[in-house]
Amino acid sequence: MTDLSQSSLSQSHLAKPSPPAEPSFDARQPLIVFDGVCVLCSGFVRMVVRLDRQNRFRFATAQSPFGEALFRKHGLRTDSYETNLVLVDGLAFTKLDSFVAVMSELGWPWRAARALLLLPRPLRDWLYNRIAKNRYALFGRKDSCDIPSAELRERFLG
Repeated sequence: MTDLSQSSLSQSHLAKPSPPAEPSFDARQPLIVFDGVCVLCSGFVRMVVRLDRQNRFRFATAQSPFGEALFRKHGLRTDSYETNLVLVDGLAFTKLDSFVAVMSELGWPWRAARALLLLPRPLRDWLYNRIAKNRYALFGRKDSCDIPSAELRERFLG
């Protein structure tokens, strides 16, 4: 399991639940909902797939009906996907905290990414927001979401 706790991450970047019902999935497995047309976001998912030797993580594109429903449930915009939504042990993480949550789940040495939490929140947010707002210009954008391989398809939801 993870040693990442609610107390180690500021409540301000835990996604806030909203009334609609959450789509069903196995909450025991961490889930990453990401912008499927973003080259940076898709590259992050490919990296997680490579590093996740236990195949614990599940994935969904934010553009899928499932991903959009989760974004709405957690009070995130569905017209612009400027954050990943990561669900781990019933907790929702966004912005830089979502990256830290994922890396913490991958174990050592990746768990060392928790050092990013030492940066003051305003600086973390400023850095994250600059990259998120410029990610297409910096890294590119695909015309459509990737179609996962047959092996990886079972790990995609929605």
